[in-house]
Amino acid sequence: MILDDCELPIVLAPLAGGPATPELAAAVSNAGGLGFVAGGYLTASRLAETIAATRALTERPYGVNLFVPGRPAPDRAAVDRYAALVTAEATAIGAPAGPVRHDDDDWEAKLALLLADPPPVVSFTFGFPDRTVLRRLRTAGAEAWLTVGSPDEAAAAAGSGADALVVQGAEAGGHRGGPADDPAGAVGLLALLQLVAARVRLPLVASGGIATGAGIAAVLGCGARAAALGTAFLDCREAGTAAVHRAALHGDAPTAYTRAFTGRTARGIRNDFLNRHSAEAPEGYPEVHHLTAPMRRAARTAGLPELVNLWAGQAYPLSRSVPAGELVRTLADEARDALARAAGLLPGPSRPAE
Repeated sequence: MILDDCELPIVLAPLAGGPATPELAAAVSNAGGLGFVAGGYLTASRLAETIAATRALTERPYGVNLFVPGRPAPDRAAVDRYAALVTAEATAIGAPAGPVRHDDDDWEAKLALLLADPPPVVSFTFGFPDRTVLRRLRTAGAEAWLTVGSPDEAAAAAGSGADALVVQGAEAGGHRGGPADDPAGAVGLLALLQLVAARVRLPLVASGGIATGAGIAAVLGCGARAAALGTAFLDCREAGTAAVHRAALHGDAPTAYTRAFTGRTARGIRNDFLNRHSAEAPEGYPEVHHLTAPMRRAARTAGLPELVNLWAGQAYPLSRSVPAGELVRTLADEARDALARAAGLLPGPSRPAE
């Protein structure tokens, strides 16, 4: 497994949509973890440029993440009604509403790119690709990781030929990464990790609400091969996180699940747009994502956080504004200390009576 070639069991979550940069991925890999290139939202040509830039900055292993395309919005009329509300919000700041359209995120071209020149790891979110895709990636020399959010999804992913599973708990920031989008089915990470470990015999990468070395120690103790952190890296200098997003990380507002920004369930810091529209936002990714994208882009530029998707996990107040490599090393030291403290709370193994 590629994690065996990494010094530390720390993985950078992909962070698509702006925060991911070659500099951030390379910094995590160079510090001994496993950096990730986020392929979501990028064209195949832009992804190729990003991978090349990452390779120029590190000789260490890294991964690439792709979004698995889904079906069109189940209720287009509901999306159209929602579009009227978004148009009003966008117009108020001088921005247009985006086109309500479905696409596959340049899926086939990205797959062709990665099959022709495979990275060490390709991970998938929003669903599972056909098992032939996983087989072709493995033949090309890449590991295939699938993201799951339930024990049933884990069993299905294992059956499809995954090399490892990214187990995402309800605490995670950003989109729910498994096939299911219903927030009612979300399970906390520690419970989910134990349930999944009891169902499958694959390496598990734990994700969701991990912000400290103690959190890393906890998931390693529950059977994870590594911990994946995303929100924890958002305020690192190498990240491409927008200024309004960075500022929000220094607050203490609660997080919540919402479909208001993209039409797919995601966790972000509460703001006006999330509060006003979460109840009525329809299911429909990427249609709603395209609809709100110009408004969000304009709001980031203008410094208007109330109209921006401030993705963050539940532990985001513990984020640190330090270089990514320093953060990786600090997290590793904290995890060692936490594991040593935990071991000290247990007596030695009992001896059988003579």
